[in-house]
Amino acid sequence: MKCLIVGGSGFVGTRLVGTLLKAGHKVQIYDKVKSEAYPSLTIIGDVRKKEDLVKALDGIDIVYMLAAEHRDDVSPVSLYYDVNVGGAENLTYATEHNNIKKIIFISSVAVYPLNAKSTKEDSIVAPFNDYGKSKLQAEKVFCEWYKRGKDRALIIVRPSVIFGENNIGNVFNLIDQIRKKRFFMVGNGKNKKSMAYIGNITKFLMDCADLPVSLQLINYADKPDLSTKELVGFLQTKLGVKSEGNITIPYTLGLVAGYFFDVLALVSGKKLPLSSVRIKKFCASTVVETKNLQSMRFKAPYTIEDGLSRMIDSM
Repeated sequence: MKCLIVGGSGFVGTRLVGTLLKAGHKVQIYDKVKSEAYPSLTIIGDVRKKEDLVKALDGIDIVYMLAAEHRDDVSPVSLYYDVNVGGAENLTYATEHNNIKKIIFISSVAVYPLNAKSTKEDSIVAPFNDYGKSKLQAEKVFCEWYKRGKDRALIIVRPSVIFGENNIGNVFNLIDQIRKKRFFMVGNGKNKKSMAYIGNITKFLMDCADLPVSLQLINYADKPDLSTKELVGFLQTKLGVKSEGNITIPYTLGLVAGYFFDVLALVSGKKLPLSSVRIKKFCASTVVETKNLQSMRFKAPYTIEDGLSRMIDSM
């Protein structure tokens, strides 16, 4: 098949492109920046430009939608909605213009409430931030697209936090802090975190291309889940860092520090490494149930520990 990866120059997109190419598919990237790994496959464009998307989708069989504003500190906040929701509206317009029948949309578990004990595909959705709210609105845009035509397929994937080689997100920062012996635990560390290794989820996303015509909603996480304490313990062992003497800060005190940095960032106009949102997310239990994924009998190539080890070895 000929696939267009919208937002394909980023961390997930780059790995997905390689996975699809290795399997023999034809791939094109549509992104506002040129892919460092696949420059010759990149069409430079913005999801906020409808007509550019129409041109890019000519001759395409299947579309992967990865493009999104996702950082915690995006400013202005309206960008979440301009890109995530407006981009979804423009993409559905472009697919209808080109008579494309299949979209795979990478949404987020941020559509669920923060600190929910566990979230299933049919759980209540209650995003706590603008990123999650915009992702949920985008899901609705794609669902309306699905209802408007016959023989269409829409797969909405809600991944937990994705980590792996060449990623500089939260897991990278945690590894870096532990390696430099700057890590301190906020809270008791008993909260569990669902995670997704890049080598597993990109294999799954490729497999989604073969799903039949239908509407599918799938949570993605690699199991079993680790608690924050277990995650930190594994990383310290792998890095050869002694766990004795770890500093632990009560959650309330950590949150106060986060609010202080919020004010400091507002006054200085700078993006700082600590914020109240990041403290809340670090201490929250984010367990994602994967019933629909399990029913598909997908077998992940790697364990979470394999993925963490591969990520550390690549740093």
